[in-house]
Amino acid sequence: MNMITFMIALSLALSIALTTLNFWLAQMTPDSEKLSPYECGFDPLGSARLPFSIRFFLVAILFLLFDLEIALLLPLPWATQLQAPTTTLAWTSILILLLTLGLVYEWVQGGLEWAE
Repeated sequence: MNMITFMIALSLALSIALTTLNFWLAQMTPDSEKLSPYECGFDPLGSARLPFSIRFFLVAILFLLFDLEIALLLPLPWATQLQAPTTTLAWTSILILLLTLGLVYEWVQGGLEWAE
């Protein structure tokens, strides 16, 4: 039996075993929350034109900002192997400091407080 045949057989057996286990252990008495098509917390029978709070957008923008920070810091381990890693460290420190100051500013202004 070669390695590819063994891997395919093992994958198939594991998939069938996990699927069978899932159907066997699954809870068969769903409640009204699970049967509801909406899980967002809004009343599905109300008006669809209710305005969203601006706080939703603030949280989304903050998420995108810090997600961008992570994307900018991802190549850092490779950049430290350059000729002048102190320059890379300085730019990274400036970026983290700038984003931290922005977060502190939002915190002090009360932009992160959900309930007033």
